[in-house]
Amino acid sequence: MTFSFSRPFLALAMAAPLALGACGDNATTGESSRAEAVAAVSAPQGTSWRDTATTTPENGVLVGNPDAPIKLVEYGSLTCPTCARFAEEGMEPLLAKYIDSGRVSYELRNFAVHGPVDLVLARMARCGTTEAVVPLSDQVWKNLGTLMAPIYDNPASLDGAMNQPMEQRFAALAQAGGFYDFFAQRGISADQARACLSDVPAMEKLADDTQRYATSDGINGTPTFMLNGRVLDGINSWAALEPELQRAGAR
Repeated sequence: MTFSFSRPFLALAMAAPLALGACGDNATTGESSRAEAVAAVSAPQGTSWRDTATTTPENGVLVGNPDAPIKLVEYGSLTCPTCARFAEEGMEPLLAKYIDSGRVSYELRNFAVHGPVDLVLARMARCGTTEAVVPLSDQVWKNLGTLMAPIYDNPASLDGAMNQPMEQRFAALAQAGGFYDFFAQRGISADQARACLSDVPAMEKLADDTQRYATSDGINGTPTFMLNGRVLDGINSWAALEPELQRAGAR
């Protein structure tokens, strides 16, 4: 299928095939040294760390203790099956064992390897409160096969959507994909979602973020995890990531 981009989107479209090819890459990595165990930090009374979320200067969404000594970042694509597998296997133990303890924070940075479909889903997940972004993203990942089926089954409708004027094309793409009902069931009304998808500067910001993460942070595939500023090459599953958290002191 073909897509039409403004100048900021053109760079993303050119970069996307490389990132797509690296989705789920299984390169090997060396082990980090074992740090001293980190003490748990209680959330403020009446709150929980898993329900605490902030937007970071890098335009990620951070969940947990913002001052946690162990900082986990995921560069994730909402259309990436390997990211979806990580969400299915790892999100709940990550929250329950590590984020709720205050030892670890988790930051999601959207990396749009599949171009406009990725951008639409990321923008819809960010259309409500900051606290809802990661739970909504988790829901997308856990229902990825169902969500993506209309995209694969009817590519002509996507071509038609992307030929609309810029202010209309992403809302039209969401309509073609049947995304409105999914998000409405999870608190984002269709009118709210259309308004978010018509915000061209916000869409361009998400596209520019992907380009910036690729060039500045050296990210070329999803999921890519960074732990305390160190990229964990080849770590793309919960079974591989949890030992890294424990070596960093989350135990």
